[in-house]
Amino acid sequence: MLTVATWNVNSVRSRLPRLVSWLERRKPSVVCLQEIKVVDEDFPAGALEGLGYHCLVRGQKTYNGVAILSLLPASEVMRSLPGDAADAESRFLATAIAGTRIINIYAPNGQAVGSDKYAYKLDWYRRLRALLDGHDRQSEVLVCGDFNVAPEDRDVWDPEQWRGQILFSDPEKAALGNIVDWGLVDALRMHHPEGGLYTWWDYRAGAFHRGWGLRIDHILVSAPLAKRCVAVEIDRGERKGEKPSDHAPVIATFQ
Repeated sequence: MLTVATWNVNSVRSRLPRLVSWLERRKPSVVCLQEIKVVDEDFPAGALEGLGYHCLVRGQKTYNGVAILSLLPASEVMRSLPGDAADAESRFLATAIAGTRIINIYAPNGQAVGSDKYAYKLDWYRRLRALLDGHDRQSEVLVCGDFNVAPEDRDVWDPEQWRGQILFSDPEKAALGNIVDWGLVDALRMHHPEGGLYTWWDYRAGAFHRGWGLRIDHILVSAPLAKRCVAVEIDRGERKGEKPSDHAPVIATFQ
C-alpha cells in the first residue's frame, strides 16, 4: 500500500507542530509540500527525519519552495523545470519512489488575468506539459501540488462570481486541461464526483466557515497508477484549529 499526500503548508516553520502531529497520525508514505517559504539549510529536516522521513528540498527564502518527504528511498531527483532561469522561483521538485515518478509542483498564481505574471503562469504550464511529453504514458507518473487552477464549476463555491477571474479563467483551465490530456486522471474525481469539495479557503471574510472554497490542489495520475488508486480524500480538518494553512491536504491511496 502506498499513500501519497499533497499539502500547501504556507510556511513549513509556522506549520511545523501541525505537520509533525499530522504525520504521526496519518503516516503517509510520501508527502509533497508546497510554499515551504524557507531556504534548504533552514528546512526543519531533523524533526521530520525523526519520524522516519527522507527529505528532498528545493527551498527559497520567504516565498515559494517545495519539498518531498518519503518513508521510502528516493532516486532520480530533478530540482527544476526545464527552461527555468538560474534565478527562477522554486516551484518544482521530482523524484522516483517505489517505481513511480512523483512530480511536486507549486504552480504560479498569475496575480491578475492579462498580467505579465499571468502570461508566465501559462508558459510555465506549457513547459510542464513539454516535460511530461518526455515520459512514457504507460509508466506510473503522479503529478501533484498546488496547481492554482480550479478546473470546473463544481470546484468553485460560486462559479459565476469567479468566472473569468484568476484561478478560474478559461486560459488557465485550458492550460491545466493540456496537462491532463497528456494521459493523466484526476484521482479525486475517480472517487468523488460531487461538488462542494474544496482544498483552499481564503483567510479573509470567514471563508472557511462560510464554505467559500476552491479546489486548486490536485493529484493527477497516469492510467497504470489510476488502476491502483483505491481512495482519495481531502483532510478538511487540517484547515481548522489554531494557525492552520489556508490549504487542506489531499491524500491518495494506492494498492
